[in-house]
Amino acid sequence: MNTPRMVATALAIGLFSLSSSAAVQTEELPKYVNIAAKTKEQRTLIANAGVSIEAIRSDGIWGFARPNALARVKKAGFKVLSTHSFETGRGGHQGGGMSAKDFPSEDSRFHNYNELITELDTLAGKHSDIAKVEQLGKTTEGRKILALHINTTPIELQSGQSTKPGAVFIGNHHAREHLSIEIPLMLAQHLLAKRNDPAIQKLLETRDIWILPMLNPDGSEYDIATGDYQMWRKNRAKNHDGTYGVDLNRNYSYFWNHGGASNDPSDETYMGTKPFSENETQAVKAFVEAHKNFKILLSFHTFSELILYPWGHTYDKINKPRDLQVYETMAKQMSKWNGYTPQQSSDLYIASGDTTDWTYGQQGIFSFTFELSPRSMWFGGGFYPGEGVIDKVFNDNLKPCLYMIDLADDPYRVLAKPLMSYGSSYQAPEKFISKIQNDGQNNGLFADVLFEKPAKF
Repeated sequence: MNTPRMVATALAIGLFSLSSSAAVQTEELPKYVNIAAKTKEQRTLIANAGVSIEAIRSDGIWGFARPNALARVKKAGFKVLSTHSFETGRGGHQGGGMSAKDFPSEDSRFHNYNELITELDTLAGKHSDIAKVEQLGKTTEGRKILALHINTTPIELQSGQSTKPGAVFIGNHHAREHLSIEIPLMLAQHLLAKRNDPAIQKLLETRDIWILPMLNPDGSEYDIATGDYQMWRKNRAKNHDGTYGVDLNRNYSYFWNHGGASNDPSDETYMGTKPFSENETQAVKAFVEAHKNFKILLSFHTFSELILYPWGHTYDKINKPRDLQVYETMAKQMSKWNGYTPQQSSDLYIASGDTTDWTYGQQGIFSFTFELSPRSMWFGGGFYPGEGVIDKVFNDNLKPCLYMIDLADDPYRVLAKPLMSYGSSYQAPEKFISKIQNDGQNNGLFADVLFEKPAKF
């Protein structure tokens, strides 16, 4: 994070409200469980029971389950191999309780809500001719849902409407996935810092770019409210039974409630009372529907190092062969850069009501989910791998992000005859082809022009 905290720490602890502290302490924490399952169909049944599946092994899954979900799993006949405290499942940094309402000191580079607002305002202020902060809505607790709009045409920047092809990047559907905030924020920082590099300049001049780093600020703030990570996934809407939270990535309308989500408000994957029941998903819906120029969307999540594409609600493949070929081609190319595994979402298990099924199925936007690093829960991984991973994860995913921005004009371009030797129809601007340093591993795109090691933000 960007602001010093040491002076304010004692005061923050002293003023931390009893009601907020009590709310954190009285929330029932999930158990970290290992359940036997060998097929995607079995994994789907476990997801249907309300378990949030976080890791898949050949003989079972690891995930988080509250008591009701665990009881349903057992009733369905699944063998629970082991049950652990949620602290075991946190992975990585555990937090130290050093500062209330903030990240543990060793993870201070991550941005909390107020710091994110400050950084977005700073970027927009420094680059006011091409960047503007827009409010898309407010959360249940009254926090702003903000996006940074980047567009080099003044009238389009001011109106928020553009005739240029658009690309959208969204982070933090799930509260505990703090790394999913940092990567889109760093993308915004990189694009603006490198705005005068000719290749970046070409992208900025011909594209309409929106970056929404923190969709779920209520949940994100709750997760760090005591200085120890709370493993919170959902938003903070109060449910009818007194529990809190809806899984925002099960709350979109396209085949909502078709598996892989729970109707029990206490569960990790609670889908809500109806599609778009939540302020946050309503904000995304209104935003996307108001911008018919959007052609590419990327939703950042953690963890597992996966490139996922529709469908999530069914095992069936997309029934438009050309679209499916675009997805497979793009995913395969991006996997060569970031090393992630490309696959259809439902190859893991059914998950209905998710973002990308809706943005592709209902809006026609080519949409991907990146499950960022780390690869697993173990060896300092999981949802809290520490601030030391941030730069590498950003570097791993910068090329895929620029690739998607470039292809926003026409994703079907990837189906054309390859124009260069790196195995994709993606072509760098002509005058920079001479700068490409192809290392024989399809990793040469825009080398030495766009992919310098980013500064530490």
